[in-house]
Amino acid sequence: MEKNEKNTAVFIRINKAIQYIESELATDLSLEDVANEAYFSPFHFHRVFKAITKETLHNYITRKRIEKAASLLIHQSEKTVTEITELVGFNSIAAFSRAFKKFYGLSPKEFREKTPSKFSKICKTESKNGEISTQLQQYICNIQNHLNFIRMKAKSIGVNHIEAIKVAYIPHIGLDKSLGNTFEKLLKWAYPKGLMNGNNKVLTIYHDSPKITAQDKLRMSACVSLENAEVDTSDINTRIIPAGKYITAHFEISIEEFQQAWEGVFVWIFDKGFKVRSDIDPFEVYLNNFNEHPEKICFVDLYVPIQ
Repeated sequence: MEKNEKNTAVFIRINKAIQYIESELATDLSLEDVANEAYFSPFHFHRVFKAITKETLHNYITRKRIEKAASLLIHQSEKTVTEITELVGFNSIAAFSRAFKKFYGLSPKEFREKTPSKFSKICKTESKNGEISTQLQQYICNIQNHLNFIRMKAKSIGVNHIEAIKVAYIPHIGLDKSLGNTFEKLLKWAYPKGLMNGNNKVLTIYHDSPKITAQDKLRMSACVSLENAEVDTSDINTRIIPAGKYITAHFEISIEEFQQAWEGVFVWIFDKGFKVRSDIDPFEVYLNNFNEHPEKICFVDLYVPIQ
């Protein structure tokens, strides 16, 4: 086996372990159990995992538990802190609260109370004396700006049920321009497989929220769907996008407008009274090659799972 093939195999095994961690955060995740998912000995897995993720297994699991808790605090207000503590695998509220405050600088209760102001940048409406008006006024202004964006830019938005989608993917960490390089690697794999003939989707899955996770740790997956395709995927990662109800929004926008589109969709969801599922990741599907558009406009569908 060539060196590049060995490296690819290692990455695939580590990503299987990461998928296992994400699905089992409520359980007692031991080094032995996680290493077994990746077919490593605990001794070797610990070192390989840190080399690839830049975090120890313990730190990674703790961070993912806290970030999942933050998502539940934001999106599922009906759940108590006690319930969330159990759902993310902490043994006690005290241990959870200490870990959460160390990570975010706020207690879980304070984080939940301050969430509305964290949707996006605050709209600064000045009062007569030049001071920024109350947080409530800022929040209302901010919400209205997002809803106006949806009204102007969303070609369609509503609830749809989608079937499960199997995808091949290459993981990417960090919110930066190098995501394009990851897609280049994916397409280099997909073209010889006959997956770029217009029958399969190219998409990005977002595993973390920039409101919760630091930008350099944000995880994404550059994906191509595998429906109606019989291809060998032994040399690439695969996963399933679950079937279910999704808010689907179609946009024709520039690359610079993607963040506002995503924020606008989430604000629209909350405004309409829908509840976001925190156990399924949102994703976007690209419907054209924006580089071929005379104005560099991207035709894209955004999908957000709801209860």
